[in-house]
Amino acid sequence: MRFEQQQDFRALVDQYPRAIMIATKEPRISYVNGMFHSITGYQSDEVIGESPSVLSAGLHAPEFYQAMWRSLASDRRWEGLVWNRKKNGEIYPQWLSIYPIKYEGQEAYVGMFMDMGERADADERLASLAYYDPLTELPNRSLFQEFLKARVSQHSRSESRFAILFIDLDFFKSVNDLHGHDYGDGVLKQAAMCIQSVVREGDVVARLSGDEFAVIVELQGRDDLNDVCQRMTHAFLAPVLVSQREYFLSASIGASVYPVDGISGAELLQKADRAMYAAKLAGRACYRIYSEADDEQGRREQYLSEALNTSLKTSPDEFHVVYQPQYDLRTGQAVGMEALLRWEHPEFGSVSPADFVPLAERRGQIHEMTQHLVRGILADLKSDSLSLPGKFRLAINISARQITDARLGSAIGPLFACIRELGWMPEIEITETHIMHLSSQCLDTLREFRRQGVVIAIDDFGTGYSSLAYLQNLPVQVLKIDRQFIGGLGANNRDSRIVSAILGIAEALELEVVAEGIENAAQYQELRELDCQRGQGFLMAIPQPWSQVRKVIAGLYDG
Repeated sequence: MRFEQQQDFRALVDQYPRAIMIATKEPRISYVNGMFHSITGYQSDEVIGESPSVLSAGLHAPEFYQAMWRSLASDRRWEGLVWNRKKNGEIYPQWLSIYPIKYEGQEAYVGMFMDMGERADADERLASLAYYDPLTELPNRSLFQEFLKARVSQHSRSESRFAILFIDLDFFKSVNDLHGHDYGDGVLKQAAMCIQSVVREGDVVARLSGDEFAVIVELQGRDDLNDVCQRMTHAFLAPVLVSQREYFLSASIGASVYPVDGISGAELLQKADRAMYAAKLAGRACYRIYSEADDEQGRREQYLSEALNTSLKTSPDEFHVVYQPQYDLRTGQAVGMEALLRWEHPEFGSVSPADFVPLAERRGQIHEMTQHLVRGILADLKSDSLSLPGKFRLAINISARQITDARLGSAIGPLFACIRELGWMPEIEITETHIMHLSSQCLDTLREFRRQGVVIAIDDFGTGYSSLAYLQNLPVQVLKIDRQFIGGLGANNRDSRIVSAILGIAEALELEVVAEGIENAAQYQELRELDCQRGQGFLMAIPQPWSQVRKVIAGLYDG
């Protein structure tokens, strides 16, 4: 970069919207523009002739500046985040670019910078740098990593601590799938505001990607980390309003602490990510602070995820279908059954559906899993069908994400046709948590299923946020009471009152009720006394292959 006339140079840069400083090789400051004063507070006559170190906050190690000079020597440029000090003593993050130039006939360096902590110029920064997320106007992953490197360098020379929070929104993919990306963007903006409402002004909040956020939190006391994590989870309890519609957000949060869990930014972020994964495994909507035990479990889940991906594509024989009958609790007759997919892996053995179904949903493989389920059921029914009187039902579970999938109809259509040929009724179950957030388009799809004679059931009822007004407008016919409320029947008056209340709601809305997880005679008896129509559980029958469950059901009718 060369300027033939000094006046040409000054005319170009004096009013430039970023601060500019030129220093000789000694180094001594030889020029600053007007924006330099606006950002640093120094007048030109206060710094001309001084070393650039007059701006230093003293937070960077010597190795930081040595790497800077090596980059200038080899690449003839350097760019990155620097923590400097203003004239008033305020320490601030500065995005600095340095280039060698010819100035007044001498070799020199020009530095251009901006105050990254100052939000007033957000539009200019967003237009000129790829370091901010345009949706939330938060720092993105690249800038967050620069902040993190600087924070590690700063704390390496003191005994103070800081934490990294890794925040992942629960079930966010279903928001885009069910409501569209514009609505999803609105939810992300609300999530960013929730996070910012919790942390202090000096803490750094960033959007890393998609529905992932990260925070650098300064720790002052022993209980600071637990306190901020608790406040963060509580911040998501209240519904957010997007496009005049309430949406209940939740987040899984992982935390790591410098220097206990790592001494580099990359290590700290990785361990916070693993802790967040542990929070997902613990049921979501909670936080976990990094521990080696949780990390080991998280790595197992990652191995399991890769194994599931391979098995779905190359080893269909590892999957098979089992069936659990549903009974009329008054007569004891089998009136339906639920088909469930099971996975037997050569290394992991029998993998629980509670483990592999969420993995399939997160990886976007739930459609492939449904295909395996349907193929297994069709093979069973066509090999040895069963003629039963009445409206016997066969239920399968459907993920809310599949309702807007154009492939769903072709996947389950042949199964429903086969069920109808037997004189049975097809049924689909959707968990309450998911069904409460379905878009109008999804509800229309469910209504069309119902018009076609498909029974719609809400699974795990009692674990979500159902309101009577919303339930009244859903195209459902069946509520399945979650097993956690059945477990206390016969011994817990509170569970009895909850089940009684659910039965009352169902009666008012003219819905049928199925009790899940009946495991002993006391539960069975109390459900009969409460006038619950149907039930399923290990007391009556465990999930079994078709060859066995067929004999059980046929025996009940033959007897």
